[in-house]
Amino acid sequence: MTTALDTAFWFTSAGILVLLVLSAFFSGSEPALTAASRGKLRAAADKGSRPAENALEVTEDSERLIGSILLGNNVVNILATSLATALLTKVFGQNGVAVATLAMTLLVLIFAEVLPKTYAITNAETVASRVAAPIKVVILVFSPIVSAVRLLVRLVLRVFGVDTDPNSHILAVREEIAGALNLGHSEGVVEKEDRDRILGALDLSDRFVEEVMTHRSNIEMLDADLPVTEILDRVLESPHTRLPLYRGEMENVVGVLHAKDLLRALNRMMADGRIEPEEMANFNILDVAMEPYFIPETTTLDDQMRQFLKRKSHFALVVDEYGGLEGLITLEDILEEIVGEIADEFDEEDNDQITETEDGAVIVDGAMTIRDLNRARDWNLPDDEANTVAGLVIHEAQLIPLRGQVFSFHGFRFEVLEKERNRVATVKIRPLG
Repeated sequence: MTTALDTAFWFTSAGILVLLVLSAFFSGSEPALTAASRGKLRAAADKGSRPAENALEVTEDSERLIGSILLGNNVVNILATSLATALLTKVFGQNGVAVATLAMTLLVLIFAEVLPKTYAITNAETVASRVAAPIKVVILVFSPIVSAVRLLVRLVLRVFGVDTDPNSHILAVREEIAGALNLGHSEGVVEKEDRDRILGALDLSDRFVEEVMTHRSNIEMLDADLPVTEILDRVLESPHTRLPLYRGEMENVVGVLHAKDLLRALNRMMADGRIEPEEMANFNILDVAMEPYFIPETTTLDDQMRQFLKRKSHFALVVDEYGGLEGLITLEDILEEIVGEIADEFDEEDNDQITETEDGAVIVDGAMTIRDLNRARDWNLPDDEANTVAGLVIHEAQLIPLRGQVFSFHGFRFEVLEKERNRVATVKIRPLG
């Protein structure tokens, strides 16, 4: 009898030990698979690592993964506690329940929760690759039960008026990257310029050409009916290499003149050493102009950059839904959304867009985009309803403000310093508090 009791005691103890190991396995697998960098796993998988491929595969459906791990973890923990209670009750009688509760709480907390999770988080990618294969089996075995539980949970939540999207993710990739970059910047690991460039590239698919285009009021254009000598003078004086040509009215764009194409044509005319007056009089500027490339204002920056690269073109005219000219956009405009302002020796000096004052405020041009101001000052002014500082003031004020008017919104004080007709030309901005 004593031998049977001793044998049952040791077999039960061994079973509890195995269950604690399984509990540690499940506890460590969850943080490892959820915290592991998918970028690092993908890089390892591309190099032929099968464990990394398994880790990527099991993390595709995070809800099913976590459900299976939680189910397995709860099963082994409850079973281990039940065995410990039965075993220690035989040894200590009624006091065995209290002893089993205390002993299993300490064992599970230390060896099946804190220790494996700490190790897993510290070595997330390594642990994720190692546990992925057995976790695939666990998911396969528990899949019917997990599916039933998921359905039951959604039904219960729906009773309380909570609808869940089965295809939604806890965090989108863009938000994960943005959060990591902002955290790294706040801790001094990531430079502000690096953060802005990466976030600028990620934002291209969510932003439209109308947000960064040069407005039609600021486009430098040429009348195609001007004498070629005057056109040549205007081209040489302009800081731009591409200029739209119009005929009759500026809305009627008939071509885009590239300075090099004009100079090449004139150079061919000088093949005999001089250009005859008749040649200049008969010269048709449209013969050397390119066909205008029109795009809708609702085109995303990401799509437009791809089109520029595909067409091997750097210049497009933006039109509204009625075909009216709204502005123009270049490849440089899109690149500046990633790397910041790009200036060359022909660009006009524009250092006065932001001027700091002694009281901690800044004076900005009303035409400055909110995005550029946010990047320059590390602010978070919203740009959903307006693209420029002047547009934001008008939108929030719900009127065209007068010179000297002051408004406070979004944690900032806005004072209109200058106006040009109905346009807010200069604004003084100071953070509140």
